[in-house]
Amino acid sequence: MLYSEKVIKHFQKPHNQGQLKKPSAVGQVGNPVCGDIMKIYLEIKDNVIEKVKFETLGCAAAIAVSSALTDLVKGKTLDEAYEITKDQVVDDLGGLPAPKVHCSMLGVDALRLAIDNYRQQNK
Repeated sequence: MLYSEKVIKHFQKPHNQGQLKKPSAVGQVGNPVCGDIMKIYLEIKDNVIEKVKFETLGCAAAIAVSSALTDLVKGKTLDEAYEITKDQVVDDLGGLPAPKVHCSMLGVDALRLAIDNYRQQNK
């Protein structure tokens, strides 16, 4: 299974890894088949994602997807971030092997869950 150079870089030195002390929202999803778990923390101000961190327990692709996703959403409005697709994440990483594409969906699902949670709390 070959990974792009960008996937390897994100895996070896993930961006925005860790927790936010006082997140505005958190989203966590898991895949019972492969065992990957992703948790996304958002700090939101004026409807914009100012800070984002992640914790991922999973394979190289899952960690790379989490890292790339945090780069993609930082500075975006909630609506812009919610529109990000798994294909955009995969493209940003220079592709993923077919058996690993499901990892990109976990990241997008965790992000959308965090945004949904934030919107529920701030109606």
